[in-house]
Amino acid sequence: MTAHFVAHSFPVGWWQPHMKVPGLRHSAEQVGGIVFFGRMLDKIRLHSQGKLPVDYKHGTGTDTRVCRFLQVEYPEIVKRTLEGSTDEEVLEWCFEHGRRPNEEDILMFNAFLTKRGWRDSFTEALEQMKRERGFQNRTDIQTFFDFHKADEED
Repeated sequence: MTAHFVAHSFPVGWWQPHMKVPGLRHSAEQVGGIVFFGRMLDKIRLHSQGKLPVDYKHGTGTDTRVCRFLQVEYPEIVKRTLEGSTDEEVLEWCFEHGRRPNEEDILMFNAFLTKRGWRDSFTEALEQMKRERGFQNRTDIQTFFDFHKADEED
């Protein structure tokens, strides 16, 4: 079986310029050793408060990839998060109702996410996002995590 990957096509002007979003962690920050999990929870909380910029994805993209990794449904994470659970409590719920990945699984997952956009099927999508944001000459932005950091700098 051959996997087919398609780089996303974004309409011109879809990306809005951003600065730091108060209350939103960087993608590489970890909860329980897992990257992006805390950012996903931050986006849930900010969206419920009307503070998440409208063009920020929530419940799709990397959020759903994290949910698939933990074998839980996104709406259940939203429910637990908005009930006031801490990050660690939500993650423990995921472990109890989905899967508890071992250290090797987490290492591989983190390595995959932190390098997404670098020499893979999403490189062109990242390059297009960089052009839209005016970062086309930023050679330091090689992954989506790099892009998030640059886009949300103070």
